[in-house]
Amino acid sequence: MRKLWLAIPLLSLLVLPAVAQNKQEDKKEDKKEEKEEDRVENAGKVFKEILDAPDSIPQDVLDKTKCVVILPSVLKFAIGIGGSYGRGVMTCRGGSNFRGPWGPPTMMALEGGSVGLQLGGNATDFVLLLMSDRSATSVLSSKVKIGADASAAAGPVGRAASAETDVTLRAEILSYSRSRGLFAGISLEGSTLRPDNGGNKNLYGKEISAKDIVFEKAVPVPPSAKTLLGTLEKASPKNKSTK
Repeated sequence: MRKLWLAIPLLSLLVLPAVAQNKQEDKKEDKKEEKEEDRVENAGKVFKEILDAPDSIPQDVLDKTKCVVILPSVLKFAIGIGGSYGRGVMTCRGGSNFRGPWGPPTMMALEGGSVGLQLGGNATDFVLLLMSDRSATSVLSSKVKIGADASAAAGPVGRAASAETDVTLRAEILSYSRSRGLFAGISLEGSTLRPDNGGNKNLYGKEISAKDIVFEKAVPVPPSAKTLLGTLEKASPKNKSTK
């Protein structure tokens, strides 16, 4: 009996640290998930504010968009190779031809770029519109260099502006920025856009590819995406692109 009483404290010394470590790991995972949920929620708020502005993305352009990338509150960037410019989310119209309803978000990262991206120390929101099936599929599959792997241009601004211009007809990606309330097209040539697989794992709780999220409907829409998808469904429920 005495040996049993001696064994119990020794067993506790072995078990309790393991239990405490598991709790700490669970807390870390919860924080990672909350961080990504905040990213999705913030992206939805930013995009809604942009679309509610008087001079925003032209309706004609939005209706021909396959996927939308929102990178909110990008702060002062590093200049040069390896500079990290922002993290955000991308949502696409469903189906292999991008003609279904807007689907679950996939996390994205924008990196690199040129001095032309340097907008000072102000928080800047970026919006990228993927206008072709090729650009959307490429971004979902791997890292894409804007301007090289996919043609790009500063997006037109103004509700009545048309997508039927030489610039928008040629461009596979149209890019915008918002800083200090000013919304305008901006060139992001030289930057790279890629899936943030770590962010997807944190948000959905498992390893999952951006392609599976968009094409296979492998995960349900998270509650944090309610504002983003609700805004898009209201603003542009149908894909009116002819290509």
